[in-house]
Amino acid sequence: MIIVLLLILSVFVGVLLGKFFGTKQTFAKYLLIISAGFLITICLNEIFPQVYHTHDHSIGLWVIGGVLLQMLLENLTKGFEHGHIHHHNDAGIIPMALIVGMFIHAFIEGIPLANETDVQSPYLQGILIHNLPISFVLGAFLFKNKKMSSISWLVIGLFAAASPLGMLLGQYLEPGLQLNFLAIVGGIFLHISSVIIFESNKNHNTDWTKIALVILGVALAMFGHTFHHH
Repeated sequence: MIIVLLLILSVFVGVLLGKFFGTKQTFAKYLLIISAGFLITICLNEIFPQVYHTHDHSIGLWVIGGVLLQMLLENLTKGFEHGHIHHHNDAGIIPMALIVGMFIHAFIEGIPLANETDVQSPYLQGILIHNLPISFVLGAFLFKNKKMSSISWLVIGLFAAASPLGMLLGQYLEPGLQLNFLAIVGGIFLHISSVIIFESNKNHNTDWTKIALVILGVALAMFGHTFHHH
């Protein structure tokens, strides 16, 4: 139950930050870069070892499936997951597609949490940290957009409910299938974090802030990893 609360809370905290600090693009960007460093570490330290530990030789295909799925979802969300709000002029974005894309994304992330009881689970923390910048972007977008204001809380509620609903479905899946979904999420996380990390700045100068923030994200995840395994 507490995990469901944390998932919902992470969305609402992000949304409120977006509502009040939505104009501060750098804040959202920094949050995203830290979360990318965190996610890629969770992928390589937690998700992949667990996924490849099985003797299923085709499990890598599920990871690739996750990468491809995320590419498809981004057609709907237009890169919302990595903070691309600047393309979102009112005409260019179909809120329905955005809502569906984000819902599917969060729903799938919830499935591997089905039998999770440990609040310190690195995978759970990865999702919570990942939820913050996405919800920030969502909050900033919804409350800035007059047309959306009437349904903004409905959209936020749907997004907040997506991962808990995924958890619910996961409880009915056999453990082998749960692992396949974990592999898919690994692919999704890998894609999102690499897009954020490798997105080039204008003239390919070394962006020290970005490197520092990625290292911070990695360090946070490593701290959790070490702490969790002792």
